[in-house]
Amino acid sequence: MDKWDHRFMELVQVIAGWSSCYQENRKIGAVIVRDKRIITTGYNGAPAGMASCVQRQQCLRRDMDIPSGTRHELCWAIHAEQNALIQAAKLGISVDGATLYCTHQPCAICAKLIVNAGIERLVYGQGYPDEFAARILNEAAVLVEKYDYETKSIIHE
Repeated sequence: MDKWDHRFMELVQVIAGWSSCYQENRKIGAVIVRDKRIITTGYNGAPAGMASCVQRQQCLRRDMDIPSGTRHELCWAIHAEQNALIQAAKLGISVDGATLYCTHQPCAICAKLIVNAGIERLVYGQGYPDEFAARILNEAAVLVEKYDYETKSIIHE
């Protein structure tokens, strides 16, 4: 077991706690790392300057009965992976060849961004109901690994 994988996966859980998502089970965190150095972090939340779901005291997706893994555009939040990539862009920092650690497997939209940003490795903790995202990452040859919090190790599926 790589102690760094464990450290960064612990960190994404902390970062997920910063999320302004109204649903407790949808607090997502991400961190982009290269050479054991943190480049950027991200969590799901409303765009800068806009009221968050917590502030609105509502979840638009839940109110509209939108199933998980569908209609990503109908949500106030920007995904954690997107926020981490946006922060790198704003700071002018390349993420080419980096590893993205995330609490959850990315959606298809995030998968496309991950591929085009040059992320080479993705480590996630929990699955997500989006088989197309897995296909995108696989076809782009991004190394995808699942982290098991219980054993503190990478699971090779």
